[in-house]
Amino acid sequence: MDHYAGGKEEIDRYSLRGRVFNKIREDILAGNYREKDELKEAAISKELGVSRTPVREALRQLELEGLVSIVPNRGAYVNGITSKDIYDIYVIRSYLEGLCAKWACEHITKEQIEDLEEIIYLSEFHIQKEHWEQIYELDNRFHLNLYKACGSKILEHILSDYHHYVERVRKNTLSSQERARTASAEHKAILDAVINKDEELAERLANEHIFQTIANIRHLGLDKLMEKQEES
Repeated sequence: MDHYAGGKEEIDRYSLRGRVFNKIREDILAGNYREKDELKEAAISKELGVSRTPVREALRQLELEGLVSIVPNRGAYVNGITSKDIYDIYVIRSYLEGLCAKWACEHITKEQIEDLEEIIYLSEFHIQKEHWEQIYELDNRFHLNLYKACGSKILEHILSDYHHYVERVRKNTLSSQERARTASAEHKAILDAVINKDEELAERLANEHIFQTIANIRHLGLDKLMEKQEES
């Protein structure tokens, strides 16, 4: 998947083409389409209230990302995200998240530290109450805020893209109090290392955090996690 291909869309996300692109991509990643489903330009343009031109352009962009295949004289079809894609993304993320935490040691601001501390505090509260939606959203915010703190727009964009690609699975890996509590503790340890500007420790802890997620996915069964999301 060419994650740099989506870069222009991140900048252009408020344009008509950008909005159409993001809506179709979100529907694919959320499992609203099944693999090999046809994406009909006419139906999508009618649903979104736009002409077929931005839909056609969005489908071409999605083909560059590997989410769609366009067959000449036939149409566009969903590729979706496979189990191998999910594992590949998590392994790549483990190294990039480590780099992100390392760079954050140098670039994080006082305001960003305070935001991350608040997220961890709120996470611990909602874990006790088993408020799963809030737990998921806070986990999401922690990672996205840490990406911003690394001081690199390129790394932030790549990690944000990968983070979004595995959203379906991430939501289900936090559906137990034990894993949610462990993940929150791992977040706190990463943040403490960043605050102390311990680059080596921050990098290692962020790397291990993602590998713990991979281990949890293997324990729960990736195929079951993906099926669970499709049924919900």
